[in-house]
Amino acid sequence: MAMLLTRGQILAADDRPTVDVPVPEWGGTVRVVTLTGAERDEWEAQYADGIGATPNVRASLAALCIVDGEGKRMFGGADVTELGKKSGSALDRLWDAACRLNRIRARDVEELTKNSEGGQAGDSSSA
Repeated sequence: MAMLLTRGQILAADDRPTVDVPVPEWGGTVRVVTLTGAERDEWEAQYADGIGATPNVRASLAALCIVDGEGKRMFGGADVTELGKKSGSALDRLWDAACRLNRIRARDVEELTKNSEGGQAGDSSSA
C-alpha cells in the first residue's frame, strides 16, 4: 500500500520542473517553468467565451513560463504584445516546451480558442 502524503509534504513538494530551451534566434537559452494551478487557470480564463481573448496565445504562455536563473518570471502581461513580435520559430520552440511541461494538449488550446475571434490554436507537439 502506498504511503499517504501529509499536508506539509504536499505543500513542500518541489513540483514545478523547468527546462532550458535553446533559442538560437535570440542567441542563447531560455528557461521555461511549469505553471502553478492558479497561473494555468488565469491563462485559460483569458480565452473563456472569447471575452478578453489575447490573439498572441504563444506569447501569452511564454510570458507566464519564462523565468530567470532564480525562477522569477521575466515578463508580465504588458509584455505579451512585444513578445508576440518576436520570431515565430522561437515562440514555437518555447510553446512546445511549455505545452510539454504543463501537459497542454492541442485539443485544449482548440477548445479555449474556438470562441475567440482571431485566436491562433496552432498545433502542439505535446501529447
